[in-house]
Amino acid sequence: MSSTSTREIKAVPAFPWLGIDIGGTLVKLVYFELLDLTEDEIRTEGEILMNIRHYLTSNRAYGQDGVRDHGLELTNIQLGGRRGNLHFIRFPTSRMPNFIDLCSMRNLHTLTFEIYATGGGAYKFEKDIVEKLKINWCKCDELDTLIQGLSYLSKLNSKECFYFEEPQNDANPNKNPFTFDTKQPFLLVNIGSGISILHVDSNRNYRRITGTSIGGGTFLGLCCLLTGCSSYDEAIKLATEGDSTKIDKLVRDIYGGDYERFGLPDQELNNSDLHQRLQRSLNNSLFDNKTLNDTGNNNNLQLDTENAQKSINITSISLLNEINISNNQSQLAGDNNNNLLKRDAVENAGEEKVIIG
Repeated sequence: MSSTSTREIKAVPAFPWLGIDIGGTLVKLVYFELLDLTEDEIRTEGEILMNIRHYLTSNRAYGQDGVRDHGLELTNIQLGGRRGNLHFIRFPTSRMPNFIDLCSMRNLHTLTFEIYATGGGAYKFEKDIVEKLKINWCKCDELDTLIQGLSYLSKLNSKECFYFEEPQNDANPNKNPFTFDTKQPFLLVNIGSGISILHVDSNRNYRRITGTSIGGGTFLGLCCLLTGCSSYDEAIKLATEGDSTKIDKLVRDIYGGDYERFGLPDQELNNSDLHQRLQRSLNNSLFDNKTLNDTGNNNNLQLDTENAQKSINITSISLLNEINISNNQSQLAGDNNNNLLKRDAVENAGEEKVIIG
């Protein structure tokens, strides 16, 4: 078999329908489970396809590190003229050789079908996959698929895109759906192992304007070094249980309350990492906050520079720790408001922090 590029993909692919994003930290696999199989398709499906479907849809865990994100599952949707469920599976990129061996053990190499792949690993692992599995390896542009996928999901589920209102006092922020529309331009902040910020005019017209190396890889690496955790899921669990205010120094720690002259609330972050009480759960919450804060500050500057009206953040780290997202949304919104007071001559410099769930 061979590998192809996105431009060469024309015909409706044979089953099974699989897509894979091989990032620097995690591999994300999506599987489309058909619900409208005809009697002829059921008869001709064959034992291998049936076993693949059963294996991917009946398990929540695969080996030591593979996880099916049941909460992300999209049910009873239309895709390519067929009706089915989309299942999302992830595992560490370091386990990619094990995944290839598993596919071979499950006899995927005996089928004639395509896997659509994106991410740096689509190139890194291409030779091994094509040689060992004998499949058509279809490489897709990472940023093209990112933007088109965002558009598809927003049309498919109106609740997939959401934002947090800035809380009043200590009240919990409200999580509200955000109706994604075609108002351009906007900034797309893609938080993976590293972070890329794109200026998007349309699904086909965009450019990468900046980025940072501080991202999911930083989060996971620091968590593993300082807490002894060994996996992404363990790091997220610790972050969810943590309380960053016991490590971070807030405005109230310095002024005893609000700094009214400059409109800084008492919970505004002043410095990270100044309370030296390093405990496992507290530590991870700090790093989760730090990653989002650094991203947001960079994002605020780019909104002004690029004259964009809104920013859309895409990340798997944030989705598993909404408590920290909501705190950071308020923090970043406050930072942006203060910046606008200083730059009142800049027009069209507003923002809405939007998370893709």
